[in-house]
Amino acid sequence: MVKKIAFSLIVFFSTSIQRVFSWGFWAHPRINRMAVFCLPEGMFAFYKVNIEFLTRHAVKPDERRYAVDFEAPRHYIDLDHYGSLPFKDFPRKWEDAVKKYSEDTLMAYGIVPWHVQREYYRLVKAFKNKDLENILKISAEIGHYIADAHVPLHTSENYNGQLTGQRGIHGFWESRLPELFGENYDYFIGQAYYIKNPLEEIWKVVIESHSALDSVLGFERELTKQFPEDVKYGYENRNNVLVRTYSQSFAKAYHEKLAGQVERRLCLSIWRVSSFWYSAWVDAGQPNLDEFASQKIEINEERFDKILKNFIDREAHLIPILEQFWGCCHGEAPNYAFYLDRIQKAHFWEKPYVLIESLLFTQSFQEKQHCVYQANRNYKKQQH
Repeated sequence: MVKKIAFSLIVFFSTSIQRVFSWGFWAHPRINRMAVFCLPEGMFAFYKVNIEFLTRHAVKPDERRYAVDFEAPRHYIDLDHYGSLPFKDFPRKWEDAVKKYSEDTLMAYGIVPWHVQREYYRLVKAFKNKDLENILKISAEIGHYIADAHVPLHTSENYNGQLTGQRGIHGFWESRLPELFGENYDYFIGQAYYIKNPLEEIWKVVIESHSALDSVLGFERELTKQFPEDVKYGYENRNNVLVRTYSQSFAKAYHEKLAGQVERRLCLSIWRVSSFWYSAWVDAGQPNLDEFASQKIEINEERFDKILKNFIDREAHLIPILEQFWGCCHGEAPNYAFYLDRIQKAHFWEKPYVLIESLLFTQSFQEKQHCVYQANRNYKKQQH
């Protein structure tokens, strides 16, 4: 019974939440932080004094996914559902797209360009009103969505390689590679530029991203043929626990094969985020922010945190279920202690990520064990 319950939870999470993970807890804060240094005079001082807020809140949209309905589609758009490059017949304006495909269809396959446009005009309004709290909150969050639009796998139904036998490539490309190599990227990007048409600009971004999709999937597929599984994957010691992950040698080969693609997309994210901020300020009439240059804004997040904590409280039953389910593995799952320790120690806002990650790992482990069982069973039949 426990297995059935856990499996149903795994299926739910893997189909409805897995795709929400984006650049990750390393890259999103870095993107917002570096974008501040691309801003011109008139904006820089105010944004610089509040840089920690912009950095810390870069992941808020991902956190909110678990407490707010309709958040997930704001992070992606499955362009290949509607055709192929260059998508000339796909309506760029929301009203035209709704008329052609229906709002339900658009929500089902992602709305990131239109959500960026919506957030942009909210930011313009916040600048006009000199609403400092909303300037910072919207700036932090629009930075997240713009960055997500730069990820090739955020533009495809095959967002995690699940349709081509490459499951796991999503987190590999946008989290593992930046974490391993991002410290050596060249972040000398240049000054923000004015965006005349925000919707047209964000559509340019998602088309660019989708154009890179073939190499993201194709190069990984080529390298997999050259790397045996025991070389492609390895174990790393995290918190005194061996964790299975893509090996550093495979990651290095893939990163080099991509020829700077991850660095380019990440740095373009920084430049575009800064440029959207700057353009919204210009469109608002360039209000004087220097008068607030020494004003560090503190925003009361208690209401949001209460909503999110209620979610965690509702899902607390997953922890004992997960523990019992792992018990059925007879201690064979190498990540058991690692994930259980992480669940117990995680901050309440982080627990959904740990729960889902561990559930997905459990699913993967069980599938592998089932394959081993079937292979042994087939071998015994042949012997008889």
